[in-house]
Amino acid sequence: MVTAYVMVKANTGEADRLKNAILDIDGVDDAHIVAGDVDIIAKLRVESPAEVKDIAADGIQGIQGVEDTQTYIAMD
Repeated sequence: MVTAYVMVKANTGEADRLKNAILDIDGVDDAHIVAGDVDIIAKLRVESPAEVKDIAADGIQGIQGVEDTQTYIAMD
């Protein structure tokens, strides 16, 4: 099992809608609106690193209102 975290920057005023859209993606375990340099942190739990790429690049980045993402794969 692979755990990864995707940091999401959202357009102004879009965080609530984006959080719900992100949570609807298969493989997304949880998502939280946060304060700081990013607006949302999504936790992914999937079978392979390739699935992380699919979710981050095709799923999350494909949602209108997402400005940028950074993805981190857990090592433990």
